[in-house]
Amino acid sequence: MNYLAPSILSADFSCLGEQIKSLDAAGAHYVHIDVMDGAFVPSISFGMPVIRTIRPCTKRPFDVHLMVKEPSRYLKEFVACGADMITIHAESCVHLDRTIEEIREFGVRACVALNPATEVGVLEYVLPKLDMVLVMAVNPGHGGQKFIRYSLEKIRKLRRMIQERGLDTDIEVDGGVTLSNLGEILDAGANVIVAGSAVFRGDITGNVKAFLEAME
Repeated sequence: MNYLAPSILSADFSCLGEQIKSLDAAGAHYVHIDVMDGAFVPSISFGMPVIRTIRPCTKRPFDVHLMVKEPSRYLKEFVACGADMITIHAESCVHLDRTIEEIREFGVRACVALNPATEVGVLEYVLPKLDMVLVMAVNPGHGGQKFIRYSLEKIRKLRRMIQERGLDTDIEVDGGVTLSNLGEILDAGANVIVAGSAVFRGDITGNVKAFLEAME
């Protein structure tokens, strides 16, 4: 099954709760939440207080993407404030295997993100422990960037790795996703789509429905 996870990084923060309710009503599957620390990536976004505040706005799973250094320091707090799945970056963890195990111990879905220049082979030994892999199709830290084309080959390689091992791991793609390139991203093997600007610019309800129709 394909899933749509709109990224609230592109939302209007002055009415964030209402926009999340709009995503819910339109049928989006997840709410993608980008947490940036200003160290692992150049930008700073939001943290636990914001997530805790918006948690009552929807029952949709919170897909929390931690773009922070050594995320193991914050796992307990993010689970407590409402995360249903936690994505950490392979590049941000000194002990990746240990951090994945910690996420699993908290009873939420464990996911790992790969920056554009990071090879999928870094997941060779931990892939069976993951519920999802996030392929970054832009360099993380800013919204509104253009899709990096070689990400399609990474998605294909990752899908082959998953199939060869008989796993059912999801592949999520984040960065520069539009209705124009959605088809080739899905064809490459992705099944969880993060869209920010393409959802929140203009008619949110109409944009979500357009994505869902294209993903059927």
